[in-house]
Amino acid sequence: MSDVYRVRTRTVGEGPTALGEGGSFTLVIDRPIAAGGGGLGFNGGQLFYLSIAACWSNDLFREAATMGIELDGVEISVDGDFPARGSGSTAITVEVVVQTAAPEERVRELIAEVERIAEIPRAIREGPPITVRASVVEGAGT
Repeated sequence: MSDVYRVRTRTVGEGPTALGEGGSFTLVIDRPIAAGGGGLGFNGGQLFYLSIAACWSNDLFREAATMGIELDGVEISVDGDFPARGSGSTAITVEVVVQTAAPEERVRELIAEVERIAEIPRAIREGPPITVRASVVEGAGT
């Protein structure tokens, strides 16, 4: 597997607040206050949907360059829900707004191509296996 996509989280203090790391980038992960967190960062569901939006945004620019389409900007909104503890996601909706002077037909071709190849949505659709390797280490409070 590629180190480019390796990420990790580490709790801050006694948790559940954590720092997420990927390469040289970090972000704060937490639960809402009402759910027992500190409300200081993204929760896992938001990051899940944000990864879809990020993939769409990046891929629109990548594929536009290969198709000779200049983009002035994009806005991607992703919506879904996790309605109950332990449930999977509801249906996911992706809204794409593309700002460009390019002909609408070419932009629709671009959107169709990104819908076909966007890696994160494809991974979700195809459901790759997830392997969990767990370790337990003695803590200071034990």
